[in-house]
Amino acid sequence: MDRAVARHRGLTAGVALAAVPLAFLAVFFAWPVAAIVRLGVGQGGVGDALVDGDTWGLVGFTLAQAAASTLVAVAAGLPVAFLLARVPGSGVVRAAVLVPFVLPTVVVGLAFKALLPGGGPVAIVLANAFFNVAVVARTVGGLWAHLDRRAEEAARSLGASRLRAFTSVTLPALTPALGSAAAIVFLFCATSFGVVLLLGGSDYRTLETEIYLRTVELLDLPGAAALSLVQFVAVVSVLVIGAVARRKREGALRLRGRVEALRRPVGGEWFAAAAGYAVVALLAIPIVTLVLRSFEGGFAGYRALSGTGYRGSLSVTGFEAALNSVRVATDATLLALLLGVSASVALVVLGRSRVRPGVVESLDTALMLPLGVSAVTVGFGYLVTLDALPGDLRTSGALVPLAQALVVAPLVVRTLLPVLRSVDERLRQAAASLGAGPWRVWREVDIPLAGRSLLAAAAFGYVVALGEFGATSFLVRPDTATLPVVVGRLVGRPGELNNQMAYAACTLLMLVTVAIALLVERLRVRGVGEF
Repeated sequence: MDRAVARHRGLTAGVALAAVPLAFLAVFFAWPVAAIVRLGVGQGGVGDALVDGDTWGLVGFTLAQAAASTLVAVAAGLPVAFLLARVPGSGVVRAAVLVPFVLPTVVVGLAFKALLPGGGPVAIVLANAFFNVAVVARTVGGLWAHLDRRAEEAARSLGASRLRAFTSVTLPALTPALGSAAAIVFLFCATSFGVVLLLGGSDYRTLETEIYLRTVELLDLPGAAALSLVQFVAVVSVLVIGAVARRKREGALRLRGRVEALRRPVGGEWFAAAAGYAVVALLAIPIVTLVLRSFEGGFAGYRALSGTGYRGSLSVTGFEAALNSVRVATDATLLALLLGVSASVALVVLGRSRVRPGVVESLDTALMLPLGVSAVTVGFGYLVTLDALPGDLRTSGALVPLAQALVVAPLVVRTLLPVLRSVDERLRQAAASLGAGPWRVWREVDIPLAGRSLLAAAAFGYVVALGEFGATSFLVRPDTATLPVVVGRLVGRPGELNNQMAYAACTLLMLVTVAIALLVERLRVRGVGEF
């Protein structure tokens, strides 16, 4: 009877906590997106857009570049994952591979534009892969570090080569993590905006950039709605695949054996280690190129960016744009933490209350949806719907933090949730047996163990908000432009000084991002493969 009462209380608490993020998603995500789709369907243009050959050409290029980028990211990320899992002293490598992932998309796009001036599909694929190597390396490396080596050593003792032992023993064990990482990378690449906008130009467009073009420049709402529907179906499919792979991975982590100490590579393992170090060196090339380009004219770009004797056609100086970025990122991160923590705790509580796994996975998938739906669709939906709320948020400065919180909150969930789920249930039972109630158990056991992960989630979410470009470029006013928006505007303008200012702004934004990325690395929870 006591267990039944405890389970009922846990279920009630889980539902109450889940109501907070779900209500936010309903008002600031589902409602605006549904409004755009409804308007598009109402104008009768969705059917025409779906039978248009150009639409399916966009779909084909979107999926092709996402698939190619995913393959490159997986191939480059595997040797780096080996470094993180099997080579001692890889803390610097761990921090280094995280930097590309948290860099703003406009910074990555501009870096590859400097490296490959012609742009095009190859540049898009390489830039998207550069952006996502960290996802593969850290996700796969986390599971790889927990695999029991005795099975691989047994295969070696039976005469298998190191390559045969890897392909027949280790690789199948890594499949759940590889599937999860590949699904996430494919999702990020399929919805890439800043990279494709800067490197694709008018010749190479994806669904995301085409939705932006049709909404902002052509005012083709039915066409944009049709593309949003296609993108939504693709996103849900990828999220379902990722959720299944993630569940298998978490099960593998719970069933793992003892963790052996790291040792130096031996024999053929040196080749994998060398490949990993080579990938890390290649990741540094675009960043170094960008920094060098920012100094081509001396400090002219930095002086102009600071507003010293120059403002040009921008409504803000670089310093003002930096302050706007910090203010918006702070507001978005605080809101995302509230939503992400509530959602993570709700998912854990519902799971411990023995709710059907399908219900918990459906809630988890719903929380991830904002990562894959067009930021332009959400932003335009805000302008269409939010006048119905008190205060007319369309003219409020809170509009951009609300949109950014939609992107950051799922990342907070992905950072915090695996840690909360890995808390040893015996510790919680011991606290309960000593008379602690459910909330005190959370306060005394779960929160202290997840504290560093929560700080890491806050820092990681902050740098993502700091560099967010898609929704911000659509919603921000000229006098409140952030640094990524300033970079995007400068890139599209002629003149050497504008280019120097763009590279200088990217370098400053990158330095802030790197500093916070290093903070994320210091705060990370050891033994957890997720970000």
